[in-house]
Amino acid sequence: MTRKQKRLAILGGFGLVLVSALALILTGLRDQIVFFRAPSEVVAGKVKPGEAFRLGGLVEQGSVQREPNQMVRFRVTDGPNTIAVTYQGLLPDLFREGQGVVAEGKLDASGAFTASTVLARHDENYMPREVADALKKQGHWQPGKAEGAPKP
Repeated sequence: MTRKQKRLAILGGFGLVLVSALALILTGLRDQIVFFRAPSEVVAGKVKPGEAFRLGGLVEQGSVQREPNQMVRFRVTDGPNTIAVTYQGLLPDLFREGQGVVAEGKLDASGAFTASTVLARHDENYMPREVADALKKQGHWQPGKAEGAPKP
């Protein structure tokens, strides 16, 4: 074997180790990646039951039901479509009807969303970009308000 062949073999070995390590890292992180979805995307079937994702939109007026043991049921809407959400735990102080919300969890076989985490916007000038974009697409955006603020 010549020196050039030895160098190529060593570089090839390092490349193989690097590709293998990258493949292992990406495989391990695949289950940790959580995508944002609007209620319209969920209704359109872009999410499979059991798949973890973030559901964003507005808490529908009159939909919040508080039950014993910190169980809360509410609906998230982007205008034309609504998804029922069930959450057990303490809600953020800024959580209320008509406000922007992002809930992380999974869709069950019946089409209900079970949230493991619920996030509410922190002031009237903030909303996650994905939620704002989804509301703009559905026509629920009021020009002239602060960037990210939804239409009441």
